[in-house]
Amino acid sequence: MPKNIFTRGHSRPLNRTHKLAIAGVGTLGAAAVALTAVPASGQTTTSEAAAPQAKVAYSTQQIQDVHAGVTGQLAGADQKVAFIEAKKEAAAKATAAKKAAEAKKKAAAEKAVAKREAKETASRSTERAQVKKAATKSYPDNLDGWIREARDIMKKHGIPGSYEGIHRNIMRESSGNPKAINDWDINAINGIPSKGLLQVIPPTFEAYHVAGTPKNIWDPVANIVAACNYAADKYGTMDNVDSAY
Repeated sequence: MPKNIFTRGHSRPLNRTHKLAIAGVGTLGAAAVALTAVPASGQTTTSEAAAPQAKVAYSTQQIQDVHAGVTGQLAGADQKVAFIEAKKEAAAKATAAKKAAEAKKKAAAEKAVAKREAKETASRSTERAQVKKAATKSYPDNLDGWIREARDIMKKHGIPGSYEGIHRNIMRESSGNPKAINDWDINAINGIPSKGLLQVIPPTFEAYHVAGTPKNIWDPVANIVAACNYAADKYGTMDNVDSAY
């Protein structure tokens, strides 16, 4: 058996150059194992033996906390808006109720005033009616009544004439007949006969008619008042007349 010519005792130590060469060979071997041949297209692919990509660890706790905080703020804002709206609605209802109460109170006051005024008006109307009834005299429909009514009207207009002076002239002129007519004297000849209690011709009646009496020469009261008005103008008063006038 041949002897081993490479003995431990005779091995040469590795210098720095040898060490670098060996390291380079090791590095190239590792690279050859890790990389595959480059395909014709020029693309480079990684080997299955490549180191797996490290995963990034993170927590959702902070995101959940932020979401919860925003949700709480929105809910609080909604509640605040709802509170403000409810407060506005309550204020509007209170204002409306106050206005309705004031309107009702005003209507009641106006109704009370109207009722009082209507009552006062009715009372005044009743008083006026009573005064008018008391002031209105009734006169008998005869010569006495005609003279007395005529004298009351004459007093209102300032026309003089006594009961006796009027009665005396009536009896001379017509004997108390309100429908008496003179169809024979000069007035009748001229077409304007004397008519009525005091035998007044139509033109004289028209000129001396007194407002408030019928504009009818045959009306006994109107005839007396117009004749006395004429006598007052011409003679001072009917009492001064003793004959045809």
